[in-house]
Amino acid sequence: MKHVLFAVLVALGGCAVPEPPLSYPPSARERMLRIAIAEWRDWGSVQLAPGVPARDPAEAQTDNFPRVLAYWRAVPDEDGAIARNRARYRDGSPMLWSEPAWSAAFISYVLRSAGVDAREFPPTAAHAFYIDAMIADAARFPALAPFIPHDPTTRAPREGDLICADRSDTPLPHWHARTAEQGRFRPMHCDIVIRVLRGYVEAIGGNVRDAVTLTRFPTDASGVLLPHPRGSAAWFAVFENRLGRLPPFAPPQTHRSPIS
Repeated sequence: MKHVLFAVLVALGGCAVPEPPLSYPPSARERMLRIAIAEWRDWGSVQLAPGVPARDPAEAQTDNFPRVLAYWRAVPDEDGAIARNRARYRDGSPMLWSEPAWSAAFISYVLRSAGVDAREFPPTAAHAFYIDAMIADAARFPALAPFIPHDPTTRAPREGDLICADRSDTPLPHWHARTAEQGRFRPMHCDIVIRVLRGYVEAIGGNVRDAVTLTRFPTDASGVLLPHPRGSAAWFAVFENRLGRLPPFAPPQTHRSPIS
């Protein structure tokens, strides 16, 4: 994983001038949502919401072995996850895909399968590292970056946005603080917003209750995410998804660097 992260940081934050990101057509955004929903349905349409009981770990079921394997195959450096879990599958181990966490691999799979290239969204085994790349791109190319970070207390999520939480014991106060520790691992989690309704958003993420799961997150009257309960992961950022919404597929806009 280290050499993949190094390449991302050199490309986006090093001395060399990186290639500007491409502008994608609306079909990329549509495919991203369609693929996320299809994967969720393949896992049995698992939902995490009040009153919905937990299931047995779905990741350990043999039917789901090729699904998680496909997610890890989308990550260039999966740190031995595939070899270890192939052996567990062969041996009939009940700990199949129990480690390492595959939630970032799932997000990487969805973006790669939607046709978003590694230049615009580098697939990684940890959310923190593709988050670093998105923040760096937004700072360097504010008018072209396909994903722009926003304060989760001010941005009402829209379909296709990534909503990200910091799962560490000492959560960062704001996504700006991540720039000071760029390249260092931090436990985070992101979900893909698939629908916005009055009072909540529905989002799909991987490795939630050991499955691809749809979660309903409550919002206030303006559509902004409400804080997680005390002791839970803290909302860290909402990444605005601009796939299909930049020129030549949308009117040009004036964008200021989010890091200023």
